[in-house]
Amino acid sequence: MNLQALIDQHEITIGLGRFARILDGREWDAVSDVFADDVTFDYGDGRGEQSGIAAMRTTFSRFLDACGPSQHLLGSIQVTVDGDKGLSRAYVQARHQGKGDKAHLYLDSNGEYIDQWERRSEGWRIVRRDVNWHMNMGDFSVLGATP
Repeated sequence: MNLQALIDQHEITIGLGRFARILDGREWDAVSDVFADDVTFDYGDGRGEQSGIAAMRTTFSRFLDACGPSQHLLGSIQVTVDGDKGLSRAYVQARHQGKGDKAHLYLDSNGEYIDQWERRSEGWRIVRRDVNWHMNMGDFSVLGATP
């Protein structure tokens, strides 16, 4: 492994951390700090494959704007880089608390983000995301949704 590959892996890992903070801070205008405008994704929510940064923002806000605080923790991160392309796999544990009269409720989701990255003029960006949810515990109504 060369120095550039290590730097690239580090930048991708930093991008994953930035993503989690964007979600928890509800910074919808910053989604393009991590995702490419032409991103394709399947968020594992039954909607199938979608594309475009606007659809990605809508997916995030549809669930998270309805709930109170959230915390997305990423771990067991693996990153491989081959030139201007990269692949990351990260486990996610996401806690969502209800808002208002649902503040006593929560939903915990555990799964994995599998991301394909490309080096673009603005830096590393996710061009494809697939999410596999392994477990959910709690009340889906905190997201304004049903399972």
